[in-house]
Amino acid sequence: MSLPGNQATDKLHIFLVRHYKPSIARAGLFDRVRATQFIADYDVADIETIQEKPTGLPFDEIKRVHTSALPRAKQTALALFGPEIEFKEDKLFNECERKILALPLLRFPISVWLAGARLLWLLGLNSRGIENYRQARARARQCAEKLAQYAATEHKTVLVAHGMLNIFIRQYLRKMGWQLARRSGNGYLSVTELVKST
Repeated sequence: MSLPGNQATDKLHIFLVRHYKPSIARAGLFDRVRATQFIADYDVADIETIQEKPTGLPFDEIKRVHTSALPRAKQTALALFGPEIEFKEDKLFNECERKILALPLLRFPISVWLAGARLLWLLGLNSRGIENYRQARARARQCAEKLAQYAATEHKTVLVAHGMLNIFIRQYLRKMGWQLARRSGNGYLSVTELVKST
């Protein structure tokens, strides 16, 4: 999705990029213990090799890229923009946490465990010991405000972060008056561009 005129010099731009796919085994059925370990492994896994960079990013127009503090975001940023760019990591941009349900006797594909964990979390359940939904929304608002501040001086601001958090940030930026210029979905390496007149 794109809108005309999104390269105008009188506009500020924020690009939200989701990290690339972590290199981690997903096949087979997982019990609760193995699913819990999967989440821990996912947070430290290296990403797979990026075969094709997403289009529409300002590769030659920026000097700094913002990332979360998680390896998959930092590695994605480096693979996309190269070592010459300044990278600024901030744990404020880390992904919303997930917690596997306590179902010790059942085995499911990992996608079922993760979807169930996220759904209950979105409903305000299954968040004991981790950041809950309301807290994550409040943090996403802080993220949006910080990115808007960066854009005021950088003019084109890029964040490489995570799927769920990027969705929340996008929603808050739109409430702050930013317009959606382009969105390529929520999958790995998806890009959302938002613009605002100066």
